[in-house]
Amino acid sequence: MYLSKAHSYLSDNPGTCVNCHIMAPQYATWMHSSHREYATCNDCHVPHDNVFNHYYFKAKDGLRHATIFTLRAEPQVIHILEAGQEVVQQNCVRCHQELIQDKKLYTYNKEHFQHRADRQCWECHRMTPHGRINSLSSTPNAQVPVPESPVPDWLKELMKDENP
Repeated sequence: MYLSKAHSYLSDNPGTCVNCHIMAPQYATWMHSSHREYATCNDCHVPHDNVFNHYYFKAKDGLRHATIFTLRAEPQVIHILEAGQEVVQQNCVRCHQELIQDKKLYTYNKEHFQHRADRQCWECHRMTPHGRINSLSSTPNAQVPVPESPVPDWLKELMKDENP
């Protein structure tokens, strides 16, 4: 529990998502998007309909991620599961409700108004908020926060004394 920083997953801090290095491209592209000013990872990727569903989804998804990462079974390219897609779509609508219901859009872009409910937002808004992430090397110069070392300070000192 200590080494995995399990307590950090109770927060909404986006830095928690890079506890696993495989999420660095997603973090870096979000960090350079306009969404970073208004939304954390959990604002988009976790349900907000009620507190029980919110934490149940976080726990279920987190355990799946931890298992995959622990078993070194992470894919080269990360794809969101169908359950995650539904959550992200609901959260797009939740946050952008006023824009979606804006009758002015009907006169501006009739097709957008008619099709906004029968497709996922990212079918048109492909670059929001992560841009193109094709592989682990898609953001080679990305700067992401480095997770703190789980090694306690007293042990670091002991190791330094033994290896001068």
